[in-house]
Amino acid sequence: MSNPILNEDRFKADERVLESSPMTVNGTIQVTAFLGLLLVCAATFVWSRLTAGYTDLANGLMYGGTIVGFILALIITFTRNKYLVPIYAVCEGCALGGISAIFEAQFHGIVIQAVIATFAALFSMLVLYRLNVIRATDKFRSVIFISTLSILGVYLINLIGGLFFHMQVPFLNSSSPVGILISAVIVIIAALNLILDFDFIEKGEQMMLPKDYEWYGAFGLMVTLVWLYIEILKLLAKINRK
Repeated sequence: MSNPILNEDRFKADERVLESSPMTVNGTIQVTAFLGLLLVCAATFVWSRLTAGYTDLANGLMYGGTIVGFILALIITFTRNKYLVPIYAVCEGCALGGISAIFEAQFHGIVIQAVIATFAALFSMLVLYRLNVIRATDKFRSVIFISTLSILGVYLINLIGGLFFHMQVPFLNSSSPVGILISAVIVIIAALNLILDFDFIEKGEQMMLPKDYEWYGAFGLMVTLVWLYIEILKLLAKINRK
C-alpha cells in the first residue's frame, strides 16, 4: 500500500518495456520546475487581480481553479494523461493565488513564512530520504496511506457537516492548543508523503519506466507540496490568532 497518487503497484508489466528513453530523476525535477513556474505565474496573476480590486474575477478564478484542479487531479491519477498536468498546475496556481492573498490580508507576512516552511520541509525530507533516515518501507507506506485517507475523510465530514448541518468537526478549525496540535500533526503527515513521492520517482528511474512518467512523478510531487503549503498556512494562521 502506498501513495494514492503515485502507486507503482498499478503499473502494468508492458508499461515497463521501453522503446525509447526512460524517465530520470533529473528529468522529473525539470518537469516539476516547469510546473512550479506555471503555478507561480497563475498565482501571481490572481493575487494581483484581488489586491487591485477585481474581486469578482479573482474569486471566480480561485473557486474555478479549485474545482477544476480537483477534477483534473482525479482524472490524472487514474489516466496518467501528461497533457492535463500543466493545466492542473495553472488551476492550482489560481486557487493558491486567491487563498494566499486572503491569508496575507489577515496576517501580514504569513505567505512568505509558509513558502519558506514548505521548502524547508521539502529539503528536510529529501535529506532524510537520501541519508536513509526515513525509508519508504511497506509499513511506512501503509501508515502514511491510512493517515492521509483518514485526514481526507475528516475534511470531507467537516465539509458536509458545515454545508448541510451547520456543524463542524471539533477543534479542526480551532486556534486552541488542541486545534494547533491537530494542524501540526496534519502538516507532519503531509510532509512525510514527500518520502513516498521521492521513492516513486527514484524507483521509476530504476524500473526504466517510459519518459512520460516524469510528468506523473512531478504531478504527484506537486499535489503533496500544494497540500503541505495550505496546511502550513492554516497552522500559521491559528498560531497568529492566539
